[in-house]
Amino acid sequence: MSSIIQIKNLIKTFYGAGEPLSILENLDMCVESGTKIVILGESGCGKSTLLNIIGGLDTPTAGTVTVGPYDVGNLNENKLTEYRSSFLGLVFQFHYLLKDFTALENVMLPMYMNGGSKKQASARAQQLLCDVGLQTRLTHLPAQLSGGERQRVAVARALVNDPQLILADEPTGNLDPKHGANISDILFSMVEKYGKTLVMVTHDVSLASRGDISYKIQNGQLVNYES
Repeated sequence: MSSIIQIKNLIKTFYGAGEPLSILENLDMCVESGTKIVILGESGCGKSTLLNIIGGLDTPTAGTVTVGPYDVGNLNENKLTEYRSSFLGLVFQFHYLLKDFTALENVMLPMYMNGGSKKQASARAQQLLCDVGLQTRLTHLPAQLSGGERQRVAVARALVNDPQLILADEPTGNLDPKHGANISDILFSMVEKYGKTLVMVTHDVSLASRGDISYKIQNGQLVNYES
């Protein structure tokens, strides 16, 4: 099995009015293709910062971040757009659905913008929305959907361009325990069904057992999580 993520000596330091704040310090990480990784930790430990760096949403202070064929810390704008739109699927704590677009249109849009035909995008989006149990909600606007349903649309949207890697940042953080567990089940089952690699960060320790490997961030580095 080949590695899809290789991170070496990653450092992330924030500079403000006071002393520099180092969040990640000489962090190393290797993720094999097709595995499910869960990273746990309290707010402020650096787990979302790490995910944002892998996703090209933030830049490292030092170190190397290689994801598939991409040297993520050194991509120009065109390559960064290609990386995010084709190689990655992103699921956040907030769904970020477009309020004037239906569930179907929200899922179609990334594929359509990435060069797919309207017919292809519609067919793919319908399949994914059926997979997450929303086959009767295709024409509903976000305001007509529950919080859990909106997050299911976001999971479907993350998969529409057939990405290699899914990054999930506290995907259950805005939901009550019951709906949060439902979204976790859906996300892990979709990753399994479509053969994707998953890196999820969460403060929910109950999700530790769902990963093939679970870590926590301690003193700026990844260590194995022991429940």
